[in-house]
Amino acid sequence: MSGAVSIYEGSIYLPNQLVDTYFRGINAVIVLIQQGELMVMPVHQATSGGSLLKIKNAAGDRVVQARDVFQNQDMLDFRTDNLAVNWSTEKSALCAILVNN
Repeated sequence: MSGAVSIYEGSIYLPNQLVDTYFRGINAVIVLIQQGELMVMPVHQATSGGSLLKIKNAAGDRVVQARDVFQNQDMLDFRTDNLAVNWSTEKSALCAILVNN
């Protein structure tokens, strides 16, 4: 399954459908950007760290704040309303190719 996320000022907004499919029961994620690829990976144990997957609204959409990750890549001003994402079994992550606009 594929879908889309929104990104504003280092925050990633995930619709409920993606959360329910890939992050059900997950309260934290790890966000990485490597070689222009965004990866959002579930954290299964609270002691492992990660960023909180906060509830955004009553529909169950979520937001994860990853300002530091985008800032480290000089992409803090990156914005999009419809970034295509796909689940990578090999990486155990929701992945997207970032094109700095």
